[in-house]
Amino acid sequence: MHRDLVEKRKWIDEESYKEGLALAQLAPGPLAAQLAIYIGYIDYKYLGATLVGLAFVLPSFLIVVLLSIAYVNFGGLPWMQSIFYGVGASVIGIIAVSSYKLTKKTIGREWILWIIFIILAAFTAITETENIWLILAGGIGYLFYKSPKLLQKIFLSFLFLPILLQITDMFDSNNKLWKIGLFFLKAGSLIFGSGLAIVPFLYGGVVKEYHWLNEQQFLDAVAVAMITPGPVVITVAFIGYLVVGFPGACVAAVATFLPCYLFTIIPAPYFKKYGKKPAIKHFVDGITAAAIGAIAGAVIVLAKRQFHDVITVLIAIATAIILLRFKKIPEPVIILIAAVIGLIVKFTT
Repeated sequence: MHRDLVEKRKWIDEESYKEGLALAQLAPGPLAAQLAIYIGYIDYKYLGATLVGLAFVLPSFLIVVLLSIAYVNFGGLPWMQSIFYGVGASVIGIIAVSSYKLTKKTIGREWILWIIFIILAAFTAITETENIWLILAGGIGYLFYKSPKLLQKIFLSFLFLPILLQITDMFDSNNKLWKIGLFFLKAGSLIFGSGLAIVPFLYGGVVKEYHWLNEQQFLDAVAVAMITPGPVVITVAFIGYLVVGFPGACVAAVATFLPCYLFTIIPAPYFKKYGKKPAIKHFVDGITAAAIGAIAGAVIVLAKRQFHDVITVLIAIATAIILLRFKKIPEPVIILIAAVIGLIVKFTT
């Protein structure tokens, strides 16, 4: 976006781009999608933000739906199972490297952030679930550490939205589509930074709590998102399709990206004035450290289920080494190679 829109086309200036990036980092939601929506908002306000949001999500959504149809109809075939044998292991390596890079970039040498990171990583790995309140506590704890006098003033305002999202669980409904909508609305409202931050949250919900998918299906969903152009968060469409078909894919995608859209366009007019306040940044830094810790814990949880033998372990390790040593090799290429390896292994053993 920076290369094409700022440097080449000069549609927006550097300052506007930086403001959009800062807002995307501060607000809940997948960062790339929020930045794109903000760029659309700059010159054309709500219409521009809406059109850009649709353009950003729709192509990858359609591709994921097509892959979902193929998966459901041909998932029982040996060749497709063989593909995901290699791809699933490769995805573990990709998530592990992403977690490492996020940790290195975000946490740095701040000891309190490391404590938050370790607590969330250990909690997620041991319980195999992601605790939203613990992540919020990470943000509040770091805010208290950095700005203790401001805590009382903003405590209620920061907790207001998450409390409402928890209240939605009180409305019991047998309609699975309704449950999917509420669950993904909550997921979309509580993701910070990288789209991978949603992985442990989704695992805790769709696998552990609701049992909509088994572990292998969940890993396949993440793999599909990795090989699809667009945001990683689009994995929600694949999950929704497996649970309730095409309506489920639509509801999951809309519920996930709607908060991202609203959290961008609502604060956009006020961001220049309030967005750079230290208290807001400290809260988000704490939540980000907690979310990255949850991703690290999720790597351990997913690896325990995906590593069936020595070959899957080697595929994951090789993926991590390639990503760290050869930074220009795109992830879809690595996943394609892993798929080929999976086919070869399964049909020669």
